Amino acid sequence: MTARNTRDDDPRAEEEAHLADIESCLQRALRNAEDRLQRYARDVQEQKTYLWQNRAEMDHVEKVNSRESIDQAVMTADKLLEHQKRLEKLRRSPYFGRFDFAVNGSETAEPVYVGIHHFHDEHTRRTRVYDWRAPIATLFYDYETGPARYEAPQGTIAGDIRLKRQFRIKQGRIELMIDSAVNVVDEVLQDELGRTSDEGMKNIVATIQRDQNAIIRDEQAPVLIIQGVAGSGKTSIALHRIAFLLYRFKDTLSSEDILIISPNRVFADYIANVLPELGEESVNEIRMEDLAEALLEGAYRFQSFFEQTGALLERNDDAMRERIERKASPAFLKQLDRYAAHVERNRFVAEDVWIARRLVPAWLLDEIFHKHRAMGSRERIRQVVREAEQKIGIQYNYDLTVEDRRALRTAVKGMLNETSLRKTYRQFYDWLGEPELFRTASRGRLEYADVFPLIYLKLKLESVRSPYRRVKHLLVDEMQDYTPVQYAVLEKLFNCKKTVLGDVSQSINPYSASKADEIKQAFRQAVVVTLNKSYRSSYEITRFAQAISPNPDLEAIERHGEAPRVIEHRRAADERAGLVAMARAFKASARNTLGIVCKTQKQARRVFDTLAAAEITAQLLTEETQSFGLGIVICTAHMAKGLEFDEVIVPGADERTYHTAMDRKLLYVACTRAMHRLTVTSVGPATPFVPRENC
Repeated sequence: MTARNTRDDDPRAEEEAHLADIESCLQRALRNAEDRLQRYARDVQEQKTYLWQNRAEMDHVEKVNSRESIDQAVMTADKLLEHQKRLEKLRRSPYFGRFDFAVNGSETAEPVYVGIHHFHDEHTRRTRVYDWRAPIATLFYDYETGPARYEAPQGTIAGDIRLKRQFRIKQGRIELMIDSAVNVVDEVLQDELGRTSDEGMKNIVATIQRDQNAIIRDEQAPVLIIQGVAGSGKTSIALHRIAFLLYRFKDTLSSEDILIISPNRVFADYIANVLPELGEESVNEIRMEDLAEALLEGAYRFQSFFEQTGALLERNDDAMRERIERKASPAFLKQLDRYAAHVERNRFVAEDVWIARRLVPAWLLDEIFHKHRAMGSRERIRQVVREAEQKIGIQYNYDLTVEDRRALRTAVKGMLNETSLRKTYRQFYDWLGEPELFRTASRGRLEYADVFPLIYLKLKLESVRSPYRRVKHLLVDEMQDYTPVQYAVLEKLFNCKKTVLGDVSQSINPYSASKADEIKQAFRQAVVVTLNKSYRSSYEITRFAQAISPNPDLEAIERHGEAPRVIEHRRAADERAGLVAMARAFKASARNTLGIVCKTQKQARRVFDTLAAAEITAQLLTEETQSFGLGIVICTAHMAKGLEFDEVIVPGADERTYHTAMDRKLLYVACTRAMHRLTVTSVGPATPFVPRENC
């Protein structure tokens, strides 16, 4: 595409010449990096050889110094190797944007090129490409041509943007070049959105919008809550925010200091490539179940969230729904707090003790015990005995004998009224007068709805040393699926900054969902930002999904495509044949991913077996699946959250299968996974939730 520009006779030729110059500089930098790496390799080998040959004559200090010198050389070589990898990546696509900026007081506008990584040419001693996270790069995202300013380390820099230009460069060739007067031109965004999906989530540095840039670069918010509609890019924005913070605070923040709580292993794999693409190391990721397992130290077996959702969908159990709903309410958390206070008041019943005819009053023992609430029970008892001994020594000028100390310990231990954590938790429901609210899942396991209330009680009553003390930034995805009790646990465990994101419209389990205001109440000083523009799906697919579950705040981007299809079959065999035909058509197409999104895991298994019988390869996602791949993926709506596909088929969408409020949410989530094509099929009449004009 030819750029629209009147400044130069041939701006395309100018840019191609500039690209060739950058390519030459990068090749020179790569040759230099390779030469330096070879020198370091020779140096390390020579030092190792010298150390080995002269070890007998060297004293301890010389050996230590020699090893430290080798280690330092290896560390420097490792950093140089990382630099080399970035240069290789830049060679493929050095930059995606340019703006010409004239600082106030200057007549000359200097061109600034923005790319995924910084490139400083050591030969010319000039910065040729600025990292997208650099302070000056915010001008590219936040301003049109005209007056602009940015915050630099030396203060505010004001000036004037004279030109803005966007590129798509691949393998040293300009594929797309557009001049624009707006922040990120719609034509570039449309081009990116119209592409097929990849094996994982893509970085969005070339198309970051102004509101997204503000979220990414927010350094101040202690807790940033991102409420984003389906397809708004909230997870990608959160990951770019992590990359920005690692860049901005590189001296005090590393990838090891960050933790992501993901909904499942597949999603963790799906997003795993984003940070490495942005030049940062991957960060640790866990599920809520992993967190629970660590805190309970493997002492309790419990149902997973995946199993709880499956049980809700496959069993008509009103009592289970009521238990889940009660334990997901803010009122339930307050009841737990009152119960914990009750247990604390009654777990130690102090009495007067006479030791060697000397009185240790009950009030003193009670005061000491409750003063040390941060300790575990055993430590508290030892502290009570220790301080009581000191008081006796001071008050009565008497040193206790061994027998006296033994008698004191025995008496104090007898005042502790303590049971197991599980029994204490179960007695909570007796205390409420509602023992029916506690039921075990299959094989005697705890129901998932009881896992975090149990952990919260443990944190309130016992001394628990958080295994996550090093974490400096916590990212929590799918925020709407966590309860007030779970957020209270996170607040107790993670004394650090947080980014919390999700969409209250996508809560697949309405009985345990949290609303945005409830999430905000869980965190002190939380800042809430909202993303209402949806980029993932075509305009037609977004309108179709909106008819299923309307959100008046959602703004669909105008990227047009084919209308969703609703196909009603007369027989189940016809629907199966239709699925096979669509799967084969996908295999013959240029699309990369087809998601067949089902309501339950049993239905997903049946669809998988149908395609297998037709010799069509597909991946069936389960709770244990570790990775996401290209091709045909069969999964439940629960497992599909956060994923996206070129095409989506929602089979079995009849009026019996999708009829409850929970079913409506599942159908909405399933349909909003589609980027370019959506087909909903049923045997008999389709669910009333789908727009009838499409039938």
